Amino acid sequence: MVHVRIEIVRYDHPDAVALTALVQREYEERYGGGDATSMEVGQFAPPRGLFLVGYADGAAVAMGGWRAQVRSPEGYSDGDAEVKRMYVSPDARGRGHARRILAALEDSARSAGRERMVLETGLKQPEAISLYRSCGYTDVSKFGLYRDEPLSVCLGKAL
Repeated sequence: MVHVRIEIVRYDHPDAVALTALVQREYEERYGGGDATSMEVGQFAPPRGLFLVGYADGAAVAMGGWRAQVRSPEGYSDGDAEVKRMYVSPDARGRGHARRILAALEDSARSAGRERMVLETGLKQPEAISLYRSCGYTDVSKFGLYRDEPLSVCLGKAL
């Protein structure tokens, strides 16, 4: 089994940018368009966020981040940590990399005083939904840019 080495990086790190391009391509294939959610580098900077890249045999194969949210008309609550850009390259899937990234994000958000992890995924990503549910995530009120989309699935987990 190939183990993943997880590093904290900036959201604009070249490896994060390359993996983001791959996940956007996957969204386009599955949904017909990329994720248009507005995101800024500073949103993923500690202590109000974090971005991780996982490396296997020196190659960037996995990523994920969280950013702090507060109560808003978009459906967030005070104390939320929103998971964004969870992705594992196809050739590295099925090895537990996503679980390790997600656990590290949860630990970081908890340490930063966040009370709940939330995320938005979609019905055309059944493997993602299965992963999150197996990690203790349950349905929550829809939030974010896609809260009115029928394919949107919003999940959360108390920290």
